[in-house]
Amino acid sequence: MLQVRIAVDLSSLHQSLRKSLEIASKLGAEAVQLDARGEIFPGRLSQTGIRHLRRLLDDLNLRVAALCFRTRRGYNVAEQLDQRVEVTCQVMQLAYDLGSRVVTNHVGQVPEEPEGPEWDQLVDVLAQLGRHGQRVGAVLAATSGSEEPAHMKQLLEALPSGLLAIDLDPGQLMINGFSPSEYTRLLAPQIVHVHASDAVRDLARGRGEETKLGQGSVDFAEILGVLEEQGYDGYFTVGREAATHPVLEIEAAMKYMRAF
Repeated sequence: MLQVRIAVDLSSLHQSLRKSLEIASKLGAEAVQLDARGEIFPGRLSQTGIRHLRRLLDDLNLRVAALCFRTRRGYNVAEQLDQRVEVTCQVMQLAYDLGSRVVTNHVGQVPEEPEGPEWDQLVDVLAQLGRHGQRVGAVLAATSGSEEPAHMKQLLEALPSGLLAIDLDPGQLMINGFSPSEYTRLLAPQIVHVHASDAVRDLARGRGEETKLGQGSVDFAEILGVLEEQGYDGYFTVGREAATHPVLEIEAAMKYMRAF
């Protein structure tokens, strides 16, 4: 049976790191998602700071589900690519040091055809990051959203097994006109982290709109069924930037997920 382990996206609380951790613990979360661009950005946190943070997590009975490292550009863009790769490698090491094995990021626009300079660059860079991840004990998970499911599958198949994983964001998939259920069925074996997000389609606007969890059109029962068949053992992270009352909304989202 699938165990629904819930994490809280601390960035959605808009509080200091310590305060956010205390809130997540009081809400009964098992884990948290940390934003690696904030207080724990590589270089800002010393080894002593890492040990202190791990003690704080232990005291609050929390684990780290994933580190989110959202870069301005994807790994398909040549501009400042070396710098992005270097910092991503540092974040992967930090994830391992904090007891997590997952770093999430949008990898960039995946070309429709598996050929050409942009495709070759994307595959080469992701292979490099994947090999680094295997050395340090963490994996880069490509956040779903704007890429065609078939194109993402094509990218995964171009890489050696285990070098790239999937960070499933059902709400973003629906916003961009894709079927979250279809995406999950196609890529389930590679999914290592899930954003518990929801959305509805707006045919008039030609795209979807994010909603509170459980108030949209995402079929979580089907998604969880597919993940259960694959033996998914990762976390389901709740929280969204647009929340007016984030603590109340996170509490409601946790209740919704646990009902499954």
